[in-house]
This record gives sequence, structure tokens and C-alpha cells, in this order.
Amino acid sequence: MTRDQISPARMGSTPQDYTRFGIEPGAIKPHEDGLRTDGGPGSYEWWYFDAHLDDGAKLVVVFFTKEFTAIGKPLAPMIRIDLTLPDGTTVEKLAEFDTSTFSASTDTCDVRIGENVFAGDLHTYTIRAKAEDVEVDVTLTGTVPAWRPESGHWLFGENGEQIFAWLPSVPEGRVEATYSLAGRSSTTTGVGYHDHNWGNTVMLKLMHHWYWARGSAGPYSVIASYITAEKQYGYSTLPVFMLARDGKLIADDKSKVTFEELGSYTDTETGKPVANVTRYTYTDGDERYVVTYTRHSDLSTVKFADNLTPPKRFAAKLAGFDGAYLRFVGEVRIEHYEGGNLVESHVDDALWELMYFGKARP
Repeated sequence: MTRDQISPARMGSTPQDYTRFGIEPGAIKPHEDGLRTDGGPGSYEWWYFDAHLDDGAKLVVVFFTKEFTAIGKPLAPMIRIDLTLPDGTTVEKLAEFDTSTFSASTDTCDVRIGENVFAGDLHTYTIRAKAEDVEVDVTLTGTVPAWRPESGHWLFGENGEQIFAWLPSVPEGRVEATYSLAGRSSTTTGVGYHDHNWGNTVMLKLMHHWYWARGSAGPYSVIASYITAEKQYGYSTLPVFMLARDGKLIADDKSKVTFEELGSYTDTETGKPVANVTRYTYTDGDERYVVTYTRHSDLSTVKFADNLTPPKRFAAKLAGFDGAYLRFVGEVRIEHYEGGNLVESHVDDALWELMYFGKARP
């Protein structure tokens, strides 16, 4: 393939793809949330949880086999905890561990890193984690069943040899959580989410950027994403959409989704173009669902290079790497139309993100 030729990027959806990954269409099994790589060089993997808590706090917990941009390295387990307190104070902690402290089942989700636990069965999960003076103890119980878009594996390259995989094990669930900071503890409830990611190629080589969001409003729960592949894949767009009502799936055909970015501006911290409003429209005959995320403020704006050691930061600058991550706070509005008539509209608070690996396109 010459430099200017475009390599394919697609979602794995053929019978051969399902056989290759040992999974079945529409039937998610507990082993899919277990260890899917060997943790060694040439792979990355993480288990992610987030929650909106009823006392106003927000919580993110992630268990990693390694830093996801360093897939050529051996197992290097880490835990990340991001806690935003009800008063808006945000604490971000990253704890690294010896390889001997890591274990994970291939039959179900049961990940142990030292005394920290991320374990469950596609319905009920226990998450216990501690990093410095931040400690959390969470129970997550699914209210929307585990789901994946087709095989959940995006395949890049002529033979689909490069993989990015994603499983929303709990698209939405009830949360009981105790969190503590510097010995001050709070117990509350809330709404949470858990997914699982893995792959065999550094994501910045595959993807230019993506918007990813989840949320709920009224009887609806939604997961929506819009992935733009890197230049060598022709900046292909790979939409994801799942809508459930009262815990039951009602829409997930990506071919029926259109995506809009409205009110764009350039973020001064990262230099990336950002849409103030992102909108997903799902059209099925005369029926239409419109899911609109409207940004109110930024929860996080991070340039990846700023988290590197000075030598790595210098090397990243020389290489021209300027990847960034932005997380937004705002509202999600879910509208249901029949014909041209609006029959339902619900609004609630929401979080969503923009992951930007590539350089901003002109």
C-alpha cells in the first residue's frame, strides 16, 4: 500500500468475525468482560466505571493493564481514580503497581491489582479502589442489559489485523457508593456505567478523534459515539448508537444515525476544535429520536503530553504529538418524534468527552 492509498476501517459484523473472536451475535457472555489479552507487549486493556452521585459528586475508576499508549511494554498495572466532590473540587489520582499484584480471570470480570478489586457478572459489580488519600467502595447493579455494537470489534487494515474492542457491560445501573478523601467519608447512591476496552494497536495510529457520550433522561438511556478514523483510513466515520426505554433496547442500527456538530470553537487550552452542541438523530421510517448534548462547562481539559515525564514530553513534542482529552458537563435532551410531531421530550444532566489523538484538521 502506498502512502496515499486508503486502508479499510470497519466494525466486525460478518460470521467470520464472530468466529474469530469467539462470540455470538446478540448474546453477550461473562467471559467477554474477563481478561481478553495476555497483558503483555502488543496489547492494552482497561475496565472503566463512572457515576453521577445523588449528593452531587462524580466518580471515575479505571483499572489498566498498562498505560494505553505504551502497548509495546510488558504488564504494568495501574489504577486511576477521578473524584469530583459536591463543591466542585476535583481530585485525580494515578497509582502504579508491581506486576506481581495483578491477576484477572478469563471467565468473567474479576480483576485484582493489589488490594483493589473490579469484579462482576454483567449485572452486579463490586469496585474497591484506593490511590493515596482517595478511597472508593462501589456496588453497581445493571438496569440496562449488557450490549455491544455488533461484534464490538473495530477492524483496521486490509485483513482487519489491527483491533480496537469495546463492551458496555453495564450501559446504565444503580450505584451505592462510599468515597473518602483524606479520611473524610461520604455514602450515597446514584447512576453509573461500566465498559471494557482492549486492543493490539496504539489508538492514536487508528483514530483521529471521537466524541463519546452516555446519559439518561426520563425513561430513556443512551450511549452515543462518533469515531473518526485516522488519515490513512480516509477519515472514515464510525457511528455508535444505543437507545433503551425502561431498560429495554429500542434502537441500535448505526446506519440510521446522523451526527451534527454545532457551535464549534477552538479550545484555548488544547487547541482542538470543539462543538458546543453534538446531536445524534436516529430515523426509522416515520419515527425519529433526537439526542442532543449541550455543553455548559468543561470538567477536564488535558494535553496528553503534560502527563508525561520531561524526557517523554520532549520526545512527544519533537514527534509532533499533541493529543488531548476533554470532558464536558451539560445537559442531554432526548426527543421522540412520530412523523413531524414531537410526542415526548426529556432533559437531564450529562457528561461526555472528546478524545482527540490527531492534529486538528483545517
